[in-house]
Amino acid sequence: MATFRTLVVDNEVGMLEVCGDILRKLPNAEIVLESNSLRAAEMLEKENWDLLITDIRMPGLNGVELLRLAREHDPGIAALIITAFPSVETAVETMKLGAADYITKPFLPDDFLATAQRLLETKRLREEHKLLHRHIERPYSFGEMIGTSSAIQAVFNIIESVSDTDADVLITGETGTGKELVARSLHQHSSRSKKRFVPVDCGAIPDDLLESEFFGHERGAFTGAHTRSLGLMEFANQGTLFLDEIGELPVRLQAKLLRTLQERKIRRIGGTSEIEVDVRVIAATARDLEAEIERERFRSDLYYRIDVVRIKLPPLRDRMDDIPLLTNHFIEKYSREMNRPGVSFDSEAIEVMSGYAWPGNVRELQNIIKRVLATTRQKVIQVQNLPDEIVAKAVRRVDKNTSSFFDLREEQLENFEMEYFRKLMLTCKGDVTRAASEAQLPRGTLYRLLNKHDLKPTDFRD
Repeated sequence: MATFRTLVVDNEVGMLEVCGDILRKLPNAEIVLESNSLRAAEMLEKENWDLLITDIRMPGLNGVELLRLAREHDPGIAALIITAFPSVETAVETMKLGAADYITKPFLPDDFLATAQRLLETKRLREEHKLLHRHIERPYSFGEMIGTSSAIQAVFNIIESVSDTDADVLITGETGTGKELVARSLHQHSSRSKKRFVPVDCGAIPDDLLESEFFGHERGAFTGAHTRSLGLMEFANQGTLFLDEIGELPVRLQAKLLRTLQERKIRRIGGTSEIEVDVRVIAATARDLEAEIERERFRSDLYYRIDVVRIKLPPLRDRMDDIPLLTNHFIEKYSREMNRPGVSFDSEAIEVMSGYAWPGNVRELQNIIKRVLATTRQKVIQVQNLPDEIVAKAVRRVDKNTSSFFDLREEQLENFEMEYFRKLMLTCKGDVTRAASEAQLPRGTLYRLLNKHDLKPTDFRD
């Protein structure tokens, strides 16, 4: 693992040694102690550091001047100011220079250690975020789609190869996998990109209006048709028509759509002349169209007509390696929209999210991130901030070729949990509020864990 370098500067040797003893408890940490602020300034100029911890009052350069120099050489360095003589003016000045925290002497060792650990973790997350952001800007995205997994990269390759053709495309995949994003990417990377992209939700238009919506109508064609109206096919002329959930189209309209696709001509309702349309059709469905054909709910000839190029979108559970990338992308997007800058997920929360099956796919992931942002005020999202249903259903991802150590560990953890909560409820005599307080768990989480082990609070009450 990467080593985090921390420079501690204080002219009091005794305080330096105390800080060093405390900070050496940090994992993967290199601690350098320096009592001379001028030498510290040279070290900050010539070497890379993750965290600067400095006293304010020192001979040579004071802490504010040292922090200013450190920021000039590395704007991303984390900084913690310590002083026995706190003042509002000094605190404001150091914060303006980018000090992440300010602590007064004497301090509790645990508080000092926790503050340093938090600053290093925040810096690590910020660097990971920058890395992921650079990845998103490179070949790991296509339009608004993001991913490095082989499953989604295969989709990107197909989009790239067929975008600038007029071949009709059928996109299949579960709900929430991003079928419309694929359709928009195909349009944006085609020669039709400057023309209209017309999305149509085939399941949202009432049956009695479908034909008029698709093909338009002439004035007086039916009651209420007071003016001539263009249909969606004509409106999309020279552009792209996206037929979302094409499996929802009634059979009678499927026949007319097939004829239009074959001849690229339409006739408005009530019209006598045919109108040529130059339109590329991209269809999408979450249904199994072959099964629908067997049930006589979808025409086989229309199926073969639209199935020129097939793009099958993988569910999110088949591209779990993309979850950290997607999570960081969405947290950046929605935190900006919700005016919550600087929010991130810690590594344990990402691990839990990577072990959840995501039946609602990328759309569910987006909604969960929005929910967490709306209900949590913390800068760093932790496991306890995730919805209980995500945590409860998440499983640890283990390589199938590894030994049984992980299985045995999970079994022991299960046994520990059950025994812990059984004893807790006995001690608290079934009082859930008291038990939640003693366990330092939210009541909802405690209820979920009790249900998991079939422990009923009423069984422990007198």
